Amino acid sequence: MKAKTADRIAIAVIVAIACLIMAVLAALLGYLLFRGVSHISLHFLTSEPETIKTGGGIGPPLFNSIFLLVLTMIITVPLGLGAGIYMSEYARANRVTDFIRLVIEVLSSFPSIVVGLFGLLVFVQFFHLKYSLISGALALTVFNLPLMVRITEQAIRGVPREQKEAGLALGLSHWKTIRSVMLPMGFPNIMTGTILAAGRVFGEAAALLFTAGMSSPRLNFSDWNPTHLSSPLNPFRPAETLAVHIWKINSEGLAPDAPEIAAGASAVLIIIVLLFNFGARWLGRAIYRKFTATK
Repeated sequence: MKAKTADRIAIAVIVAIACLIMAVLAALLGYLLFRGVSHISLHFLTSEPETIKTGGGIGPPLFNSIFLLVLTMIITVPLGLGAGIYMSEYARANRVTDFIRLVIEVLSSFPSIVVGLFGLLVFVQFFHLKYSLISGALALTVFNLPLMVRITEQAIRGVPREQKEAGLALGLSHWKTIRSVMLPMGFPNIMTGTILAAGRVFGEAAALLFTAGMSSPRLNFSDWNPTHLSSPLNPFRPAETLAVHIWKINSEGLAPDAPEIAAGASAVLIIIVLLFNFGARWLGRAIYRKFTATK
């Protein structure tokens, strides 16, 4: 009887803690969305920010966030895939690989502000990239690369050993087996992790304060020449992202409707990050069902 009572108490405590966490999270999200959704409109999503008068929007910061996300993932995904495949299939178990895994774990636990200071010293100042989108993308690559490496390594290691042995038994080379057998089997997990990493990039602010900058030149959306400073596609221009814009509005916003702008921008950011998370889960399950022929 004592064991059953203790078991019931433990289950009740665990359920209560889980419900408390869910309630706090739901209250936080509900409060932010309730404050901000009413301010979202097409004009708000596409217009220029205003620093003095009312009616400002988030068009350029929103575009900067999307463009920075694309740049970061173009750099991060190939590096993360390559490093993860090497660590899971080619690296031998020795002190060197143990040290590499330790470094990956340490990097994954670094505060983003530290990564931002590193980007400021290395990319902005040492490599003279200045405050720019490419500096921010490289800093966020450092921030997200450990996650991509770990996700890829675990996805490849999670493929049943029989699948690998079957490919080798058919005469496939090691790389051909990885490319044709193991990567497709691990692809759902890799895709899910990639989308979750993209959500982290989209919502990051601290690292970008020191790398991408806190202001943007006035963009000319009719000029798509990436060599022009006013072109939206120029990766070497400073760029204020949506998360940085929210911080700036809350800390030094002078517009009369600054609280409303910050609330609307926060709601947009939350909605996009939630879409990333739910989309990652749905896409991961869909790809898994496709590769495994399960319903």
